[in-house]
Amino acid sequence: MKCNKCGCIESKVIDSRSNEEGTSIRRRRECLGCGRRFTTYEVIENTPVLVVKNDGTREPFDRNKIARGIIKSCEKRPVTAEEIDRLVSDVEKQIANSLVTEISSKEIGEIVMRLLKELDKVAYVRFASVYRDFRDITTFVEFVSDLERIIKDEKK
Repeated sequence: MKCNKCGCIESKVIDSRSNEEGTSIRRRRECLGCGRRFTTYEVIENTPVLVVKNDGTREPFDRNKIARGIIKSCEKRPVTAEEIDRLVSDVEKQIANSLVTEISSKEIGEIVMRLLKELDKVAYVRFASVYRDFRDITTFVEFVSDLERIIKDEKK
């Protein structure tokens, strides 16, 4: 940290405290050049993630948009609001942990499907039917048949 009095870049930390929410750290420093004390704040830098849609347009990542799709697929299913919120948070964490600044809507859909498959098979099929945009009954039946085979394999 550069001292704003003498310009020296050498300082030592005297005291560190995080704020009540845990979102920033307040540091008291002492310049090793002139002895002046000053305060700095350290915060996590959040880089916005852009979603690249199928038509090539970009829009900011929106947690609520994912939540709406998952809620719709879980209608009349024994899935609690807490489970849905946890799933949405897991999707958000996976995207944030990937350290990308852009992600395709297709990749987000695949993440959601993988997590929904573990949570509720019917909600998974509902989400997939909209996300995969099945053009005819044959492709939908193939999809469900593959799911049945996977479920049978898991039971073995």
